[in-house]
Amino acid sequence: MRGTTVLPGTPCDAPREGVLPMHRLEVAMPNAMPFAIGTFDTIGPMSRADFPHRHTFWEIVHVTAGRGAHVVDLARWELEPPHLCVIAPGQVHHWEDARGLDGSVVLFTEDFLLDHPGDRDLLLRLSQGPWLGLGPAAHEGTARLLQELSGEYLRAAEGFDSVLRALLHVLVVRAARMPRRPVRAAPAPPGRAAAVAEEFARLIGGPEPEPGSWSVGDCARRIGVTPGYLTEAVKAATGRTPGQLVRAARTHEAKRLLVRTDLTVRQVAGRVGFSDPAYFCRFFRRETGLSPGDFRRGGGMRHGGIHHEPRVPSIDRPAARA
Repeated sequence: MRGTTVLPGTPCDAPREGVLPMHRLEVAMPNAMPFAIGTFDTIGPMSRADFPHRHTFWEIVHVTAGRGAHVVDLARWELEPPHLCVIAPGQVHHWEDARGLDGSVVLFTEDFLLDHPGDRDLLLRLSQGPWLGLGPAAHEGTARLLQELSGEYLRAAEGFDSVLRALLHVLVVRAARMPRRPVRAAPAPPGRAAAVAEEFARLIGGPEPEPGSWSVGDCARRIGVTPGYLTEAVKAATGRTPGQLVRAARTHEAKRLLVRTDLTVRQVAGRVGFSDPAYFCRFFRRETGLSPGDFRRGGGMRHGGIHHEPRVPSIDRPAARA
């Protein structure tokens, strides 16, 4: 994954207004192994950052001590060590009122999973419920594995990269087997959800919609969150799903182009993300009750046209609930 590793000390690009910072993995030299392991202290202050941010890399955290909370996406997880946490690339997270935080931090990019590509699916599953409460046996086994990983990493003996990949594979597989014990979670503050929903609204509702803005998955990737997080954030802010808002935005843009331009129906279909004009016509009829041709010939104005089409709801206040 190009651009996911940088030299130590490389500053992060300043994020656009309303967009959370994206951190990349620092490595010792260009093309060095995209992997690091250490304690919260040796990895550095960013390992316990208290502001919402995202990564281009995977993070596994074994918390052995500390108080406070860890906020991942829309959930706030109380610290009750020992824990094991998996954070996927693009997930939004930060530490809140963390005191006495101790444990191990493992960082690696997608490239590091090449020997065991199936681990990515396991990691994704673990990241959906990121906090694993560990019983005594699981905690001790995890600590031993991480100690072995750390020792191998620090010694850097011949062939250590393949050993690290093998040990990481064992860690991921064993974590996926672990039984869940209850960990307290509470809804995270709504500010981050509002910021994500605002960026989503900008992508799909601007005067000139950007390429890729008609796909919920593409929007999630561009904002830097998971599709699941995007869905929760947009529903919390608007009361509607991203899919519903994308359909409304596509329909509105198609109406605008049909009424205000001389583009053909095929060209309008392409502008709103449809490669198949016939499928676009079916979509448009389903959403409006009219074919694109009938709408252009004036039927749209008799049915409200583009003037009364509701735009993407405002993000700064939730839609009314029944």
